[in-house]
Amino acid sequence: MSTERPDDQATEDKSGDKVVTAAIIIIGNEILSGRTQDANLAYIAKGLNEVGVTLREVRVIPDVEATIVATVNELRAAFAYVFTTGGIGPTHDDITSECIAKAFGVPWVVHPEAHKHFLSFYAPAELNEARMRMATTPEGASLVYNPVSRAPGFRMGNVYVFAGIPRVMQGMFDTVKGELKGGKPMLSRTIGTALAEGVLAKSLGEIQSRYTDIEIGSYPIMRRGAFGVNLVLRGREPSRLGVAAAEVAAMVRALGDTPVEE
Repeated sequence: MSTERPDDQATEDKSGDKVVTAAIIIIGNEILSGRTQDANLAYIAKGLNEVGVTLREVRVIPDVEATIVATVNELRAAFAYVFTTGGIGPTHDDITSECIAKAFGVPWVVHPEAHKHFLSFYAPAELNEARMRMATTPEGASLVYNPVSRAPGFRMGNVYVFAGIPRVMQGMFDTVKGELKGGKPMLSRTIGTALAEGVLAKSLGEIQSRYTDIEIGSYPIMRRGAFGVNLVLRGREPSRLGVAAAEVAAMVRALGDTPVEE
């Protein structure tokens, strides 16, 4: 079993603040085929930011054993936390749990707590093979409580394994959110303008070069039927973020428009 801890993969940003990183693995042929739209990414990303964990990478992969094993092993070595969604149900194509066991090199066994939990809902004769699959985890895993339905998720090392059904996944994530150890949350400021990106580009690039600790992005939008741009600034220090945002707003005014601060 892995002994990775968040601090093992923590880095520092340009202002010297600790950055704890995470990755998400969205598992499911139904996502890749377009039959199902993922609704979990935004929820996890928002929750991670609230506890100071920075989401760095997201992968959408099929229900293929070799792909799941390789992806889990690659990302758990690179990031403080890894979250998987999908593939822990009772059917033949729900193979995530087995693959996590193979990634960690441990047996896939009936979890005693999960078994006991299922016995509180089902008589022994009702615990058929399909239901027992949902009580089977990598050896050494700790369960993640599911407040919505009966089958739990689990944690193995720095990998959290959640269901793919959004309401269930959200319940599982909320259960573990408080135990995640992050750095300072990322803050953001948005300044809207009707100016075109081509007008903004030079001056905006100059501001970015002076505020290397602040992420500055330009995102075209439609506002009241007209094209515009949202300039989004992200950083961990409120005072520094405020100064940079004020400079961006001043730039918009100098270029002939009234900034809309959100």
